[in-house]
Amino acid sequence: MSAAERKTMLLTTPFHSRVEQYCELNDWGAWQGYTTPNSYFDVELEYFAIRSTAGVLDLSPMNKYRISGPDAEAFLNRLVTRDVSKIGVDRVGYTVWCNDAGELMDDGTIFHLAENDYRLCSYMRADEWLEWNALGFDVSITNESDDIAALAVQGPVSCTILTLIGCEGLNELKPFGIARFDFEGVEMMVSRTGFTGDLGYEVWIDPSKAEALWDALFEKGRDYLIKPIGSHALHMARIEAGFLQAKVDFVPAEIAVRPGRTRTPLEMGLDWQVDFNKPLFNGRAALLKQKEEGLRYRFVLLDVEGNKPAEHSFILKNGKQVGIVTSAAWCPTAKSNLAFAQVEMPHGEVGDEFVAEIYYQRELQWTRLMAPCKVIDGPLLNPQRKRQIPAPAH
Repeated sequence: MSAAERKTMLLTTPFHSRVEQYCELNDWGAWQGYTTPNSYFDVELEYFAIRSTAGVLDLSPMNKYRISGPDAEAFLNRLVTRDVSKIGVDRVGYTVWCNDAGELMDDGTIFHLAENDYRLCSYMRADEWLEWNALGFDVSITNESDDIAALAVQGPVSCTILTLIGCEGLNELKPFGIARFDFEGVEMMVSRTGFTGDLGYEVWIDPSKAEALWDALFEKGRDYLIKPIGSHALHMARIEAGFLQAKVDFVPAEIAVRPGRTRTPLEMGLDWQVDFNKPLFNGRAALLKQKEEGLRYRFVLLDVEGNKPAEHSFILKNGKQVGIVTSAAWCPTAKSNLAFAQVEMPHGEVGDEFVAEIYYQRELQWTRLMAPCKVIDGPLLNPQRKRQIPAPAH
């Protein structure tokens, strides 16, 4: 029997030779035009690597923009809803940005690399949006997505493994902090960030050293049961941690076709990201108006009875549809059947009870399940190790 041959028009990342070698299931998906694994060998075991040892995800397809110049901070403060001046040098901040109507465009992270020097990581391509917003600012914007290879190393032994490849003192790095190390003669930047809700880091390096970095991590991490993870395992982890995903939990305004399908940060539970003390940012007037007049929807976390994920379910109250589920998964560590949902106001207070209308298929037979569910006050998984200083050693 010959090895499966796979041809694709999608791009490959700097780690592809190693990723392909480890992808035993040959189960691939597309991420921003790149071919990336949905799963490598077993989704559940990949998930448990995140929670029990260390999981490695190829982050390279993420969009990365370098924003520098005298007006870099002012430009970002005009662009995003949070106060960028509060993100210190060598710190990272989560952020969202809107159009003038207050509709969510995307979310991402801002890396403050040096004075007047930032990197914005986004899910969506944002080249034109950034250029349009830069009018009048003395700022330089460079798409450096292809110039940086990146891995997420997530899990309880992530710090130990990175220390073994030369990241001395990494255990003292605070959450959302940035540190720099030498790796085979080039700078390797490590941020204590991630999308899993666990202790974890993201590693940023020149593409020429990508394969060497992968090899070093898996050699030093072998005794610690390091594993590659695909998008399906990440999906379980991020739901368990309560993290939103663009194009899944909200429709970015730039690609929305039908009226009424977009959401504002206030409707997605991201009001803590909106700083109305700033005098001006995209969407400020619209968001202020919505705050005064009231929201249309409320984003909620649901604990659903049973073990059937409520993916794409209708949410009912007294037999009437009042919402939809956008993400759902059975979460093994939290031992809960969790769902993200958008419900019509005034529903959705913590403790509110609904019914999820779930449909699932087994051996060609579709079954309808009416599962009681309740609004909970935040994610059920919040391990101490994710914010512990020094990070725990193993």
